[in-house]
Amino acid sequence: MRAILISTGDELTSGRTVDTNSSWLAGKLLNRGIRTLSHHTVGDNADEIAAIIRNAVRRAEIVLVTGGLGPTPDDLTRHALADVLGTELVCCEESLARLQEFFQRRGHKMVQANKIQVMIPEGTSAIINEVGTAPGILSSLDESLVICMPGVPVEMHAMFESAVTAVLPASQLAVAVRVLRVYGLGESNLSERIDDILSDRCSNVIVGTTVAGGLISLTITATDDNDASAAALADQTAAKLTTRLGSLIIGTDSDTPASIVAELLVSRKQTLCLAESCTGGLVGEMITSLSGASEYFLGSAVCYANTAKRDILGVPQDLLDDYGAVSEQVALEMARGSRRRYGGDWAISLTGIAGPEGGTEDKPVGLVFIGLVGPDTEHVFSHVFASQREQMRQRAALAALNHLRLALLGAE
Repeated sequence: MRAILISTGDELTSGRTVDTNSSWLAGKLLNRGIRTLSHHTVGDNADEIAAIIRNAVRRAEIVLVTGGLGPTPDDLTRHALADVLGTELVCCEESLARLQEFFQRRGHKMVQANKIQVMIPEGTSAIINEVGTAPGILSSLDESLVICMPGVPVEMHAMFESAVTAVLPASQLAVAVRVLRVYGLGESNLSERIDDILSDRCSNVIVGTTVAGGLISLTITATDDNDASAAALADQTAAKLTTRLGSLIIGTDSDTPASIVAELLVSRKQTLCLAESCTGGLVGEMITSLSGASEYFLGSAVCYANTAKRDILGVPQDLLDDYGAVSEQVALEMARGSRRRYGGDWAISLTGIAGPEGGTEDKPVGLVFIGLVGPDTEHVFSHVFASQREQMRQRAALAALNHLRLALLGAE
């Protein structure tokens, strides 16, 4: 079973808005054993939308269109679909009654412009919108199912879950998906290590890679005749990858270095404190974004200036003078100072040159020292990350948490 996804709107083609609908729908379809062939983004042009729908129905059994069902003149999906079907737009009286009731409940008068939202191509069916005003449209062309939904994500999600899933054809294949999260290796180096697994794209198991926020996701998609056998294939591949990559795999699905560190600290009944300079509190934000962080996180000192490093963390002035704030010696003293101040079992410090200015030949932009002090252990790690400021700070924060993760596992 194949699907093609079409997203409409000038805000998408201009880059003002990012299309999240297609990725969400593709994931939902995959879980039902339906493979998405392609995603298409088209502006508010009825002829262009119609042309893409015509092409899509020649290639896929399911065509899902999002956007262009609102009340303004640039909402043209219904007109494009009527053109493709060779019919006229007609008023759906049931949808009109629902729309009038929607406005009445809110004490507003429905203006004439809203009536276009209940106009659908003759011979099609309206799909109830439980959380908005624009109904969806259910239609078929040749042997393909064509479904139009609102572009507002919350409305589209609700419509898909409540109504669209019920009319999608059942897949003849069972699908199992596993996601492994990898940190500590570049995509090209990772690819080299597992090239034989990534290259085998003709079997029942396909492994894809996605890079985002400094992490690599390995998505394993297995298909077979039934759920149990598909799950077994996915699990076998996940085990093979885990054996191959070892501690580079930090977890599964939505796991992050912060969430894994949290689990490890809680399981060991240990606590963490921080001293941040170049990251400006970013590690603390990652930690405290998790519910229940107060169980293991004691506090953080964001000490940007040298005087703060000296007065708050107790870094000796002679170390700052002799080695500079961005140095192995100062990073270690920052971690020690944080541990003294907060009393945590573990302390992490970060000091570096975030740029774009401030770098030298000996200490380039992107250089960061990460101090790690814990029970019976003291380490300082150095990295040189990308010179773009925000990317450097993000990578440094993730690296710090990963060093703690490895230390907690006894692998550092």
